[in-house]
This record gives sequence, C-alpha cells and structure tokens, in this order.
Amino acid sequence: MDPLEGEASSTSVEYEPISVKDVLIEMKDTAELLIDLSYSAVLHRNEDLAREVLRLEERMNVLELKARMSLLMAARNPDDAERLAPVLGIVAATDDISDAAGDIAKVVLEEMGLPEAMRAALPEATETLVRGVVDPDSPYAGRTLADIDLESETGVRVIALRRGDDWLLNPGPDTVIATDDVALLRGPDTVIGDVFETLTGTAHEFPSVDSPGIPDLERAVDTIVHMKNLSELAVDLAYSSILFDSAALAEEVRNLEVEVDAMQSRFEAWTLRAAADAEDPVVLRGLIRLGTSTEVISDAAIDISEGVLRDFDVHPVVQLAVQESDEIITRVEIEAGSDLDGTTVAAGVPDTESTMSVIAIRRPEEGWILVADSNTELRAGDVLISKGTRTAAERFEALSRV
Repeated sequence: MDPLEGEASSTSVEYEPISVKDVLIEMKDTAELLIDLSYSAVLHRNEDLAREVLRLEERMNVLELKARMSLLMAARNPDDAERLAPVLGIVAATDDISDAAGDIAKVVLEEMGLPEAMRAALPEATETLVRGVVDPDSPYAGRTLADIDLESETGVRVIALRRGDDWLLNPGPDTVIATDDVALLRGPDTVIGDVFETLTGTAHEFPSVDSPGIPDLERAVDTIVHMKNLSELAVDLAYSSILFDSAALAEEVRNLEVEVDAMQSRFEAWTLRAAADAEDPVVLRGLIRLGTSTEVISDAAIDISEGVLRDFDVHPVVQLAVQESDEIITRVEIEAGSDLDGTTVAAGVPDTESTMSVIAIRRPEEGWILVADSNTELRAGDVLISKGTRTAAERFEALSRV
C-alpha cells in the first residue's frame, strides 16, 4: 500500500537484534528533517517536498516499531524498566513529531487551503530548501561531496539523499551523488537556483510573494512562523537536555512550550477574526491545521525531556544516541557587569573572543528572541541558548559571569 495515499502501510516488521542507539539516532535525525521539510513544503506550496515528508513518516513508523521491540527485549528487571521507561517516551514523542509533520504536508497534498499570506511569510535573504532529482548529465553525478566541494564553493548543503527507498540523512564528504538520487538542498536564495539547475538540468522556479492585505491574517501568519521556529528550538533543546542530563535545558523546553501554547491562543483568535474579512474563509483551514500540528511538536519536545524533568537517570543508550558530534547546545544567564553584558550580536555571532553562536535569547520582559538572522544587544538577565564546541562553551560561560 502506498504510504503517500495517507493510509497505514502493510510493510511487515519483524524483530531482529539491532542497536537501540542506532535506531534512536535515526529517529532523531529523521524527526529533525521532517520538521524542516514539512514547513518548507507549505511555505513553498511544493507537492514534491510534501510527498518526501510522507515517505519519511512511513520510515519513522518502522523505526518506532523496531525501537519498541528492542527496548522490550532489553528490560529484564524492575531497574531496567525504570531506566527504559523514559526511552519509550522519547520513541513515542519522536513518532508524534513525525505524525505532526505528515499532517502539515497533507495541507499541501490535500489542498486544504492556505492564504496567499503564507507566501509573504517566506523569510527574506535567508536559506531555502529545495528538492531535485540528479540528472545523468549533471557534472555532480558520480562524484563525492568532497570532490564537488559544494558548500565551500556556493554555501549550498546537501542535507539528505534518497536513493530508491533508502535515505542518507547525513551525507558526508565520501558520499557519492548518483544519477536519479533525490537530493534535498539547503542554501542561500541567491545561489541555490544555479546549483539546482546544475544538479537537475532544469531551472528552479521561486514562489511569488503577494501582500495579504488583511491585518489579522498577517498577524496569524507571522505567529505560526514564530511558533514553528520555537517548536524546532524546543526539540533541539529537548535532545540536548538528555545528552547533558541538564534540568536547566529541560526547563527551557518547558518555557518554550508555554510560550507556544500562548501563541497558539492568539493565533486562533486572529485567524477567526481574519475569517470575517476573507473572501473565502475555507482557505484558512490549512492555517488552522498548521497551528494544531505545531503545538503537537512543542508538546512532543516536553515528552522527550520528561525523564530529565522527573530526575530519572538518563539511560546510557540515549546519551550515546544524541552524542554524535562535538557541537553542543548550552544555556547561560548573563550577569550584570560580565563581559557579555552589553555585547552586540550580529547574525548570532557575539562580538567576543568566543566562537559560540547564539541561537535564541529568553528575555524576562520580552519573552523569546530568535537571533540567527538579526542583530541585538545582550543584556544582564538574558538567558542565552547557544551552539558551539565544548571548549568554546566553557569559555562562553566564563564570559557570562563576573
């Protein structure tokens, strides 16, 4: 049965001895890609991207079953059950993210209706995600990513490849791009069209942007985009809270979930008001689906970090699953008079000797500020969520203190 038809798959899944760590890594990577793909499909009205979401959703269903089987086999006594219970919660929450992403994709595939204001929500001068099939005559075909050196030359990254039914979610330097691969590319608007054409042999069509004209609808669309960004951050922080067994990061996940809930309430009110002024209120159905699914993702982030919030010992298999790179996420609070107090941040990079990149700020009087594509000044009392190496993180924390 074709998973693209929105029905349950009849794919047979039998128990086999596999690494729980490897399955959790695959589920985590798949969930993060699903969020990215589903919203890109909606913002660009791209049915091809939406279909890739449903393919990945089916893959996630199989991974969830494999993870559950392996975890059930691993529990041999009450202590095992206590330590593995939160892991089952992580598996279920990751699958919830997958289901929510599938629902978002169906907004496009089922033509539920979306206001033109969604096109105006596309960020300016930021990165775009596109899907293309590798043409046999492409100069990229048959070469490794290291040989092509695409990211260094253009800033465009190959974030995933689909080869038939097989997915390569984190292609590395030695990965070969093959003819007929489905490639997912992310990069700057200014160059991604040229890379797409070189890869596929066809020109890429960028969506046109129209002014929505209805103030309440503009507010609703702006809100759903912000909810999406906060939910993505919540998922990222949830996995990091497990890696570092960090109650502080888990608490920030809870803060984000509270913020998303409040935003959804405002979003629903603005959407209902906009319906009174819309020529065809039915086109707002898809927008309502987006709001519901986005809240599901933020709720799932809480479920992922629940074990840390409840002070369960983090099972080693989970820590191994999320500890795949040297890049980490940290939380620091700026003290008055510290080196970070009053520091300017440009596009996420603070004007300090540290190489940490600030991705978000929680400011007591303003709430959450996402700073990746904007400039801001850090203040005493700001809680910073940053990415970087372990060594840089230690230096960055020292800069936040007097």
